[in-house]
Amino acid sequence: MQGEIALNEKILQACKELIDDAKTGCADMVFKEVCLEILSRARNVLTAKQFRQLVAYAADRMEEKIPFELQQKLMATR
Repeated sequence: MQGEIALNEKILQACKELIDDAKTGCADMVFKEVCLEILSRARNVLTAKQFRQLVAYAADRMEEKIPFELQQKLMATR
């Protein structure tokens, strides 16, 4: 049981890091799609409490605006 909890915490942290990486490397619409994919997969392996934490984290990151210059740069690389 302890090992499973520790593993779930690592998975939760990895999901947060994936969301952070996507935020800095994707255009806004793509970022939201990536978040939804991460959440759909995480639901199967995290506890209900951890999943709620991840949903709240993703929602906070979705509400953040990235600087206009970075958004333009991301769009130009497509």
